[in-house]
Amino acid sequence: MISPLRLKPAFKEYLWGGTRLRDDFGKECDFEKIAESWELSCHEDGLSYIENSEKTLNDYISESGKSVLGSNCERFDSFPVLIKLIDAADKLSVQVHPDDSYAMLNDGGYGKTEMWYIIDCEEDATLLYGFREEITKDEFYKSIRDNTLLDYVKSVKVKKGDVFFIKSGTLHAIGKGILLAEIQQNSNTTYRIYDYGRTDRDGKTRELHIDKACDVTALSPAEPYQISPAEQHKGYSSQLLSSCSCFTAHLLDIRDEAELNTDTTSFEHLLVTEGNAVLAGSNCSMALKKGDSIFIPAGYGRYSIRGNCFIIKTRID
Repeated sequence: MISPLRLKPAFKEYLWGGTRLRDDFGKECDFEKIAESWELSCHEDGLSYIENSEKTLNDYISESGKSVLGSNCERFDSFPVLIKLIDAADKLSVQVHPDDSYAMLNDGGYGKTEMWYIIDCEEDATLLYGFREEITKDEFYKSIRDNTLLDYVKSVKVKKGDVFFIKSGTLHAIGKGILLAEIQQNSNTTYRIYDYGRTDRDGKTRELHIDKACDVTALSPAEPYQISPAEQHKGYSSQLLSSCSCFTAHLLDIRDEAELNTDTTSFEHLLVTEGNAVLAGSNCSMALKKGDSIFIPAGYGRYSIRGNCFIIKTRID
């Protein structure tokens, strides 16, 4: 009988990472700094595990059959989505992701479209999102060569609860002091454009991918992104954060109890970003806390979440 599964993430240590995923979210890891936790991942670069088990989520899907993913996932040849928590104690590199066709041709993998939900941030935190105005490819290349790229990109002040939808081809960078959830296409293909001249612990600068970035970057301001208003339900509200071919994400603001249903069309993933609750279904009851990552197989049916919490619920439509 299928039931909800609590997942353990894969962790990433990068030079810009911080300590909030350990201090505020209870993540246990040997790294001094945790830059990312891959909360829902079937990607070979960082696999999620089933809690209290040596099995990965990939193992579970292989053993249980693809029906646990739902009928909407039949169009994909691999698991479609990857969900992370990201703690930027320092600013990330300026980067861009290719679309599927370019990534397949040049890197043998998929491109990446992603969404950011700002869980928390410092008061004056900013991120980079597209360009201030349209520029030419020659101007873009010259700005990188002359170290003037930041004169052209758009800096956006952020606050808790903000949402950014980042299509492939959009130049972007997470800024210092931002903690966010990233829901993305299942890919690890990134072209780094500019890294502030930083060096790693061995004194080496990180690799840049200038030619590829110039091939794929949209040289214009990013389109403004508006999220839908929240829909009110008995005991909770639900707000659509973003929807694309690879994922649909809603923010659940639960103040009493949410009655939910996972049908046969898609699995669901729950990421608790704040608060505490109890998930109760036909064959399980589990306590939920900030930072928990729950995989609910397609076809599980009705369940409830009672408590006071915020949850990002992701599925495939």
